[in-house]
Amino acid sequence: MKVHGVLETSIYVDDLQTAVDFYRQLFEFEIMAEDQRFCAMNAGDRSVFLIFKRGATHTAAHLEGGVIPPHDGDGPVHFAFAIERDDLAKWEERLVSAGVEIISRMSWPRGGESLYFRDPDDHVLELATPGIWPIY
Repeated sequence: MKVHGVLETSIYVDDLQTAVDFYRQLFEFEIMAEDQRFCAMNAGDRSVFLIFKRGATHTAAHLEGGVIPPHDGDGPVHFAFAIERDDLAKWEERLVSAGVEIISRMSWPRGGESLYFRDPDDHVLELATPGIWPIY
């Protein structure tokens, strides 16, 4: 038995529509499911990016197939999206043209490069090229 990777990454936001618009416009993520509490987006390569309205999941969700336990989060978090090395400059241009401030850059000892910026809820996003971890 083994784990095959992280399937879902979740963030919690104050304004669900603002967050959905930000991620759809910047990353062109496809919406796979949504309601008044959340939005599930295809973040590529079998990765699901979940955006939950803060406080909207304090109670269990009873669905036809079972129950999703209550959960929530508070405060800004950090996560990274993997990008191709050759696309780094294009991503930087896209961020700048979208009015997104790049708050930091990092050159990693293994040769990877990262750009850091914030979303409307102050979460710290990273776009990372191969060479930041031994496995990436």
